Parts: sequence; structure tokens; C-alpha cells
Amino acid sequence: MATASRAIALASNTMTASCFLPKTPFVLKQRALGFSGGGRLSKRLLFTCNAIYKPQVQIKEEGQPETLDYRVFFLNDSSKKISPWHDIPLQLGNGVFNFIVEIPKESSAKMEIATDEPYTPIKQDTKKGKLRYYPYNINWNYGLLPQTWEDPSFANSEVEGAFGDNDPVDVVEIGDKRRNIGEVLKVKPLAALAMIDEGELDWKIVAISLDDPKSSLVNDVDDVDKHFPGTLTAIRDWFRDYKIPDGKPANKFGLGNKAANKDYALKIITETNESWAKLVKRTIPAGELSLF
Repeated sequence: MATASRAIALASNTMTASCFLPKTPFVLKQRALGFSGGGRLSKRLLFTCNAIYKPQVQIKEEGQPETLDYRVFFLNDSSKKISPWHDIPLQLGNGVFNFIVEIPKESSAKMEIATDEPYTPIKQDTKKGKLRYYPYNINWNYGLLPQTWEDPSFANSEVEGAFGDNDPVDVVEIGDKRRNIGEVLKVKPLAALAMIDEGELDWKIVAISLDDPKSSLVNDVDDVDKHFPGTLTAIRDWFRDYKIPDGKPANKFGLGNKAANKDYALKIITETNESWAKLVKRTIPAGELSLF
């Protein structure tokens, strides 16, 4: 099996978590996050793991791309495997979050975190033993927010009572640059779309990388409409229609079929981070999900 390793800078000069070392007690710390949404003002807590300073992670590719055994593992600076879902911290402070790229823009291979495999590497999704591809390229960088989880036992009363899809929260990064599989970016959330896929709630957080030339111009949903005209509609329509060529019905969207603002996106991030904290503390059954 061919393998390759390459180092990529973690999306901050911050710390990456070390929660799941054998015989090491698991501790969650809480950090305050204030936001207002829907006329309400509240303070919620984001959970993060006790962490040690690690300025870099590496990715190690095992197998050949576009094969069933291809995996992208994440390593710390001691070359030990870590989970990108559980061990890379969610928040960096000042409204900035880590985003892990699964699918680079202008590509069609349906890559995703393997939530049921040890160390949750990135792999290409399969159906009936065959590799999955989108029917056409995705036009944005796509991936996940670490340390989040959409709880399949929670019915969201604000989105038609839909239950979570049992995955980390998805991110659509609208910056100009095409990124790489496994790249970790600093992003700021701008909006949220409430996609309902076969009855399951599948949030799409619209964000932009801080190193994008237009990053300083966009801070909320209205700024996206101003500086990236038509993008929110294009994202919604892309995710609404991508299953139609396979003979499936279009996906639906809650919240009036519109993108919610930044405050609402932060609320979703906080709620799903709380769900993840319950998951890794095992106060919610994990089922087949890997917790390391």
C-alpha cells in the first residue's frame, strides 16, 4: 500500500486537544460564547478538551485516492494518530473556528470523516460497495467543524421537528482559493442553512477563511449577499438538487428556505458542540461512532 505524509500548519497558533490518550482522564473545559439571535440575548458555553500546545498536525495518506482503502489520517507532532473530529479544537477565540476540509472546491469525489472508524480518518464515501461521487463538481470548499455533532435523538422544534443526522456539522467555505483534503483553516461563520435530507437535519454553516482577500469585508449574512452576490442561493440550490440526477427527490430547507444570520449560526455551533460534549462523555449512547 502506498503511503505519503505531509505537514500542514494547524489553523492557528493555538492548542490541539489530547483527550483520548489511553488511561488519561477526559476533561472538558468550558469557554463562554455570547451571541444574540431571534431577539434573544444569551450566553452559552463552548466545550473544548484539555489541550497541549501543538503548532502543527500532519496528514498521512494511506492507499491510493479514489480507491476503497484510501484514508487520510491526522498525526500530531509526535507522529501519533489523532482524530480530526475529536482532537482538533473547535474554537480559537474571537469568533474564529477551525474548519477541516473534506472536499476541495471544483471536485466531485464525496469525501467525509469516517465517524465509525478509529481515529476518524477522511475517506471516500461508498454505497453498495462503490465509491460515491457528486453528479457535478461542488463549487466551494466543503468539510466539517470539529467537536460538533448533530444528535439524532434531538428533534429541532425550529426546523420542522427534524432530528440530527448523526454527523459533525458541515461547513461551506466560500473563499476564492481551492483547498486540499485534510487542510485545517481558520474560518468565521457568516450564515446557516437548515437542510432537511430525507427527514434528517443537516446544517450547512456558511463561512469564509480568514486568509481570503474578502474576509475583512464579510461578517454576517447581508455581507455575503453584498460581496458574494448570488452565493447563498447557489449553495442552497446546489444542495437541494444534487440528488435529483440519481432519481431521488430534492432536499428541503427549513427556516423559511432562507439563510439564517451569523448569530443563529453561532447558536447552532454552540448547541452541536454541547451535543458532542455529551457524546464523548458517554452521557448519550455512541452506537457505532468512534470516540477516539
